Amino acid sequence: MSVLDLAGVGIGPFNLSLAALASSVPGLRAGFFERRAEFRWHPGLLIDGTTLQVPFLADLVSLVEPAHPLSFLSYLRDRDRLFPFYFAERFHIPRAEYDDYCRWASERLPGCRFGVEVRAVRWTGEVFELDVPDGPVRARNLVLGVGTEPVVPGPLRELAVHSADYLSKRDELVAAEDVTVVGSGQSGAEVVLDLLRRRTGRLRWIARTPAFAPMEYSKLGLEQFTPDYTRFFHGLDQPTRDRLVPAQWQLYKGISAETIDAIHDELYQRSVGGGWPDVFFAPGVEVVDARPGIELDLRHVQQNTTATIRTDAVVCATGYAERDLGPLLGDLPVERDAAGRIVVDAEYRVASGTSGSVFVQNAERHTHGVGAPDLGLAAWRAATILNAVCGRTVYRLPERTAFTTFGLSGGDIG
Repeated sequence: MSVLDLAGVGIGPFNLSLAALASSVPGLRAGFFERRAEFRWHPGLLIDGTTLQVPFLADLVSLVEPAHPLSFLSYLRDRDRLFPFYFAERFHIPRAEYDDYCRWASERLPGCRFGVEVRAVRWTGEVFELDVPDGPVRARNLVLGVGTEPVVPGPLRELAVHSADYLSKRDELVAAEDVTVVGSGQSGAEVVLDLLRRRTGRLRWIARTPAFAPMEYSKLGLEQFTPDYTRFFHGLDQPTRDRLVPAQWQLYKGISAETIDAIHDELYQRSVGGGWPDVFFAPGVEVVDARPGIELDLRHVQQNTTATIRTDAVVCATGYAERDLGPLLGDLPVERDAAGRIVVDAEYRVASGTSGSVFVQNAERHTHGVGAPDLGLAAWRAATILNAVCGRTVYRLPERTAFTTFGLSGGDIG
């Protein structure tokens, strides 16, 4: 049985980026496995008019190798759409277009196998062995890119629709007389905007955050999504990291200014002629309990006041959490921190006690910071992993990526 140099579990954007860059490394044998039948990226949120929150250069390869045949511009050329894109002058592309681009790339990578579920992984003492339906796959190194899963707060678990499934439930939500959206991030705002445009019944929007706040999008602020900041963050002690991530909520839980403006425009239009739109938008409010019916008990975080509301449907835009890798890793001797989280080094390698390396993608926010789920760091992280697997520089990465200096190392600072 032949042995792969690298096996990937899961084919989302991050492992797809790794597969794309790996395809250009001569002699490297890599295979990637995904249980879904084809590539799909957040299909429940591909709402008309929604765009990526990162520029199109945050594709699978361009920020490492812009001349790669699987770049976004290569996709446009293959589709004969370069001139329309040129005249559109779009730096942020539609989400549906990004989904189509990734599917296009996946179809050009023979090493990507869809409809193949990896049921378990074990270490033989020499290689990793992946349990798949058509027989075991052996690999010297392993990368886990199994993605995240929707989070629904306990009281709402049996009553709400998560925003990840919004489009499949939209007709029912549009028909409902009273709809409540919980969560103040970009997904929540996009659901609210879509419902405002499609229905006239009462719409409630509540969230624990103190405001429906814009995402940090200043140029220097965005440098916290650079490799420079990632390296700085990784060098901090774990208690400091754990305090820092929640304080950075506007970097990854805020709303684009364009979406906020569009929501306000819809509300303003409804006020023409007098009167106020039938909406209840309340930040600083959390759901503390829920009962069938649907009845929600609310508490204002700052006031510590309470109220109960009745609604016909609830959409939870309450984010995603890293999947538990324990069932997949089985008996692998993986090192964990005091909170039970996997320990990940600067090269995205899990401390596993095996001679082969286990890498993770988008399971390391606690060690690498808020950039872990950001598409703009996908190619850089993939190249870092490939350089580590190959034991040499197959992709040259810049030593500096930000004008900001993060941290002090002593001595002169210029």
